[in-house]
Order: sequence, then structure tokens, then C-alpha cells
Amino acid sequence: MRVSKSATRTTSAVLAAVLASSVCMATLAHAQATRTPAPSTIRSAAVEPSSSVKAEPSAAAGDDLGTSPPTSDGPPQSDFKEPAKDEQPITAAPAAPTQPLDRQGEAILARLKDGKPLLARLPIKERDAMLAFYTIADFKPVWITGGAFTPAAQSVIARLRAAGEDALDPGAYPIPTLNGAMSEAELADAELKLSAAVVLYARDARGGRVNLAAISKLITPDLNLTSADLVLGQLAVSGTEAGERLQAYNPNQPGYLALKQRLAAARGPALPSTTNRTGTLLIPVGTALKAGMRDPRVPRLRAHFGLPDHSAGTLDAGPGDPDIYDKDVADAVAAFQRSRGLPDNGNLTRGTIIALAIPDDARLRTGGGDEAELVSNMERWRWLPRELGPDYVLVNVPEFRLRVYRGGVMRDETRVIVGKTESPTPIFSGAMETAVVNPSWFVPPSILKTMLASGRTSGFEVVRRGGQISLRQPPGERNALGFIKFLFPNQHAVYLHDTPNRSLFSAAKRAFSHGCVRVDDPFRFADAVLPDSWTEASLRKLIGKGERSIRLPQKLPVHIAYFTAYVDDGGTYRTLPDLYGYDARIKEALGLSTRPGAMASVPIEPVRRAASVQPGPVAQPSTAPRAPRPRREANSAPAQRYAAQRPRRYAPAEYGEPGLWTPAPAPSASRTWW
Repeated sequence: MRVSKSATRTTSAVLAAVLASSVCMATLAHAQATRTPAPSTIRSAAVEPSSSVKAEPSAAAGDDLGTSPPTSDGPPQSDFKEPAKDEQPITAAPAAPTQPLDRQGEAILARLKDGKPLLARLPIKERDAMLAFYTIADFKPVWITGGAFTPAAQSVIARLRAAGEDALDPGAYPIPTLNGAMSEAELADAELKLSAAVVLYARDARGGRVNLAAISKLITPDLNLTSADLVLGQLAVSGTEAGERLQAYNPNQPGYLALKQRLAAARGPALPSTTNRTGTLLIPVGTALKAGMRDPRVPRLRAHFGLPDHSAGTLDAGPGDPDIYDKDVADAVAAFQRSRGLPDNGNLTRGTIIALAIPDDARLRTGGGDEAELVSNMERWRWLPRELGPDYVLVNVPEFRLRVYRGGVMRDETRVIVGKTESPTPIFSGAMETAVVNPSWFVPPSILKTMLASGRTSGFEVVRRGGQISLRQPPGERNALGFIKFLFPNQHAVYLHDTPNRSLFSAAKRAFSHGCVRVDDPFRFADAVLPDSWTEASLRKLIGKGERSIRLPQKLPVHIAYFTAYVDDGGTYRTLPDLYGYDARIKEALGLSTRPGAMASVPIEPVRRAASVQPGPVAQPSTAPRAPRPRREANSAPAQRYAAQRPRRYAPAEYGEPGLWTPAPAPSASRTWW
């Protein structure tokens, strides 16, 4: 039997899990009589990693972030741990079954090789990985025994049917049906279709259901999708915990869980139980109704919302007319509008009539209001690593905010300036390695020609860099990068840095850069991310003394995200304007919107060059501990002196002009803004 090359890319992690796990051993021993591979079979099929096959290195910037234990803020976790890329060495699968196949095994092998699709969206490489898994298992079924689903199968089936809880579509993971008179071929088809549904769920839960390149070439997260052989190897031996382990492929961050909770509430009973609303309501579209108007459609609204046939009488007036659109009807309509993300003015509008005609279980597919925003933003949590790390930096681009977390707790936050709509800030995760004090600025190719044509090159030096002519701005108070920059190597050549143009931070819409993220009060930010031996005072002493690099003792994860809806620390649900026009594309990709022209406003993206980090002297910080520094208020004397010392008269050609957008958010009483 010939096995495709990708089918051989199974991992020793699966074999170790199958051989070492006590749950695995118990399950396989129990399955000895049920045509599930016994430990001896799996052991005989195991092949040591071939010295002639080398793992392919990842090209993503964040591959070396690793994983970290979940924080105490998350829900209770099982012992499941998603394999990291460095835990997945390539091994060779056996070229043929290690023992003669029975009729059922022959049917499974034939179904895997017949080329007919198992699921429409299942990639070919995942099907090849399934072939590798079943090859090692000697093509024994793992979900079906004696014509019935195993406990592990029943567990994953329950999770697939509840996929909507995590904003996934249960219809994407069809459950095969079993009956008592199925042939070996039919059982093989059911076995493999359930495996395909499990693999596709795990892939979608980690962010694989959307082609991110179609949304933007600047959305480049490292999804670290687990291959089919690993998924099946983990779940097939998990017994009744298989469903829980499958669900664990979804994000577990508090921000995601808060949106998930809100989604559950939005899909719950929209109105008080006294209204007894069930089903849909089909009424003609006509004149919009407001309180006090009369219309023959009103009695049907009353019956639909469980209201009395007419308004009750008072001491001054008798019972009302059944056709009167009174306050009770308007209040019921307003409550319904809130549940569907519509303006809750209580008026019977065309949009409200259409929403009344849509069943509750089809709300998600309407793309309307709150649910579409929730689902599309939950999807964006899948673009982040499953574990952000105990210490990390998070930038939310549409919010123009950066937050620093230490030990899983937010230490501080600041305003930032992000890329303009014609030069968006990329969305990805990286690892900060170095801070550079007194940096030079090399003019990006995207604006080099403009500067040369305009003659605005005063104070720049013509240099040869990477075999090409470039302009270099020496360190100093006029340098476009300010006094300090923070490097995290990535394919987009972006980083965090200071700026001499302080006035731009006062704007509400702070999209002025060519893609980099500019940080307000960078010395305070350095105080939060650099080793304790580097104080603000020691950093300021370096200003004017030449370029100086400071290497972090440990790489610090930096996550640049794009959330337009989130739940803040106070439990309030907030939405943000869609800065780069990504929302429409994401909703369309998820099937939440089919509005023609919804993506017309997305800007054309420039071509970016690969990052080039210039080597520099590395200062070794002292390891001597120092007392923690108190947080400094933004209007403190040092902060005011720093702001006063920064020149505002010069704006390099890269920078745009400040503009008005929406009212600036009120300062938080409990937070310090950098």
C-alpha cells in the first residue's frame, strides 16, 4: 500500500499519549474485543523519527512564544494541553497495516482512498493526516463498536451539537446516523465522517474556518492548527471526557468568555415570561406605528406578545380599542428590538417586522446587530495564541489602546497611535526582544520617493542599506522614532516607538502612522516592560549619547489585535467604529452578512518589505533587585516636565494631521493613562 507523503506526518506525541496515558491504556484494553487497536498494535506500528526527515521551520514571528499555564482568571481546565509546534516532531507512519485487515478495516481503507469528500470544507492535508492516524491504528474503528457509538463518540457528538455555544455553526459538523442493518462500507463511511466532523470542529475552534488572507493580507496570526492525527489521537482515547477536550480547542481567555456569556444571554428568552412569546409573527409591512396610532395589525401583536386584547380601563376612561398601539404594545416591541440589536424606540418599523418573521434559532444567520458583532469578535479571539502568557503586551487597534499585563493582571495602559486607513497596522503576535534608546530612523520605501520629490530631506543622511539607497535620520529630538523604540521582529517591519509629535495623542481618532504603533510616554512604557534595573532616570541619562540597545532577559509576547466589540472590566458591553473596514468582510466570511457592496470601503493595502533589524551594542542590565516603584499619575510633575520638554514644532513627512472623530473617552478614575 502506498501512503501519501503528508500521510506520514504523524507525531511521536500521539504515540506517547497512546502508550503512556492510563486512560488510553484502559480504553484500549476495553476495546480489545471491539475492534479498537490494542496497545500492542499501536506499539508495533510506532516508528522512530527518521533522521532523514526534518521538521519544517515556521516562518511566523511568534513561533517561539511557547505556551504558559492558564491564569486564575480562566475557567477550571482539564488536563488537556494543546500541543505546541515544538512538541510535534515528524515521524514516519507505517507503509502498510501491521496485520491483515478484516472486512471492516478494508472498508475504512477503501473509503479513505476513494477520493469522495467526507466534509466539504475538510482540507486534503487533513484527510491525509486521518489516513496516517488510521494506518497506525490498523484501520480499526475508534468511534463505532458493535454497530453503536462508543462513549467517546457520544461525548464528542454532544459537543458538536452544542457548537453554537462557542459561536460555531452546528450544521457544519453533521452527525452520521446508525441503524441495525448497516454494511461494512456504511459503517466505515459513518466512522470517517464523524472523525472528519471532529477534526473540522477542532480546526474551526482554533481559527481555521476563515481565509484571513481574503480579509486582509495584514492579518497574519500564527494559528498553530493541530493536525488531524493529533486531534484524533487525543480524543479517541479520552472516553467520556472527549467532548470536553474537543471544546478546549476554543479560546479560554476572559475576554472571549465574556462575549460567549453575552451571546448566550442574547439567545436566551428575550422577553419576560409573562409575555409568553413563541415562534414567529408574519404581519404585512405598512406604515410605521408609534404609540397612540391605530392599526388593524395591533391585535396580532398583542396575541404574539401575550398582552391583553385591549388596554385596561381607568377611573377616567374605559377599556381601550384593541387596534390602539398603546404603551404596553410599544414596550413589548422595544424589548424585542433590544433582543435583536435594533433601535429600541418601540416603534413598529419595517426592520422590526422582518425580525419578527425570523425564528429564534435563525437569528445568527440574519447578521443583525448584537449577535453578528459578538460572533465576529469571538472569532477574532481565535487569532490569538491560546495562552497569551502571564506577561504580555496587548494592543487593540480600533480602541487606540495598549495594555501591559504582568502575572496575568493588567499593570497599566496607554494611548497609542496606529496606522492610517491606507497603511493599516498589521494584526499578529510577536515577541519583544530589544529596546533601542536614541534610535536612528531609516525612511521606509513607501515614503522615500515622496520625500525625495518634495525636497524635505533636511537633517537626513543618504546611506546605502541592504544594497539600496536610503535616507537615515540620526538620533535626536527631531527623530521620527523619538527617543526610544521597542523591537519585536516580524514580517511587517513594524514596531512600537516614541514620537516627537505629542499633539497627535490628544485626538480621539489616532490613526496617523504608516503601520507602526506609537506609544504615549514611552519611558513609562519602558518602565513597565524592561528589567527593574532600568529605571526612567537611567534611561534618560542615555539620551544624546548615541544609539544603545537593551535586550530583554526574556522575550515578551506582543499581541496586536482588532476588537470592535468587547466587555470591559466593569462588565459593560462596548462597541468601537470599524477603523479598517474589516467587520463587513469577517461577517460575510462567517455567513453573517450578504449585503452587496459590504466590502467596498476596505482600503487597498500597500506592499510591505520584510523587517530589517540592525545589530547594535547590547547593554547588560544589573541583576540587583530594587524596590517596586509607585505608579505615577499622568499629570504628575515628572510627566508634565517630560511633555513640556518634547518639541512640537516638527512633524516628519510620515505623520498625518490630527483630526476630530468622536468625543474623547472620559478618563477612568481607577486607571492611570500614560
